[in-house]
Amino acid sequence: MADPITFYFDFSSPYGYLGSERIEAVAAGLGREVAWKPVLLGATFKATGMRPLTEIPIKGDYARHDLLRSARKVGIACRIPSRFPFASISACRAFYWVEEAYPAKATDLVHSLFRAAWQHDQDISAPEGVIAVAEGIGLDAAEVKAALQSPTIKQRLRDEVDASLAAGVCGAPFMIVDGEPFWGHDRLEDMADWVRSGGW
Repeated sequence: MADPITFYFDFSSPYGYLGSERIEAVAAGLGREVAWKPVLLGATFKATGMRPLTEIPIKGDYARHDLLRSARKVGIACRIPSRFPFASISACRAFYWVEEAYPAKATDLVHSLFRAAWQHDQDISAPEGVIAVAEGIGLDAAEVKAALQSPTIKQRLRDEVDASLAAGVCGAPFMIVDGEPFWGHDRLEDMADWVRSGGW
């Protein structure tokens, strides 16, 4: 099989959520798998000088409207969480631990965390919220709680964030396929066309 599509995202990113719901089907159509890479957009914003769209006057109102319109267009259930933007450190740590300890559950955790926040308005910013979601896919609460405080997992997340910046990740979702970068949920089709055509 060809190399996977690396999919960078933040659980607090609305367009990251929309992309997460579609990337597997797009990848399958290209004969690819998905390499999930949660990162922290706070670090990205610091490096690029950007800030969340919703915090920008005028543009923020448009972004909220566009998000829900984009979700309706592709048939994805979506609501803006009561607490938004929210911290995603615990969610990211949980993913990297699960990826190492229970890899068969890693993708399930991604979708469960995203849907908890963006469909059901559950708070996943604190460890307790993340643990509750993890329990829902059959993981042990005590084991997850310990993992969230693991120095090894904390360092893994820091390393992944640093690696994403080194790779040029400037927002979410951000995809890299065969070395070619694509930023945004609205670039999924362009990415697929690029792969099928051999590039342009």
